[in-house]
Amino acid sequence: TRLPSTLGGERAVSMLAGDNHSLALTGSGAIWSWGQGHDCELGHGDEENQLQPKKIEALAGRRVVAVSTGGHHSLATTADGAILAWGEGERGCLGHGEDLSNQMLPKKVEAWAPGQ
Repeated sequence: TRLPSTLGGERAVSMLAGDNHSLALTGSGAIWSWGQGHDCELGHGDEENQLQPKKIEALAGRRVVAVSTGGHHSLATTADGAILAWGEGERGCLGHGEDLSNQMLPKKVEAWAPGQ
């Protein structure tokens, strides 16, 4: 599957869907997201809805090897073993300890830091 040519024509190797948002992982290790953004689940630093796939620029320079979605949050695993989470933080679903706030950008889950 190819993403629209206006987005670089990257090849999607994995697609996932949350309640109202979707993610695509490309062969180059980038993540694109679209859909509802009111719980920050798109990872673009805001709560705006995206009607077309938009690259998560906060992950530039990191090679993502796996992605997952919950109802209103998303997670990524990078080639170096880091796990990042963003979106709705209620009930601790992001893994950021006592910080239950919504995360607008991907944030490292320190409990899963490589080497620990």
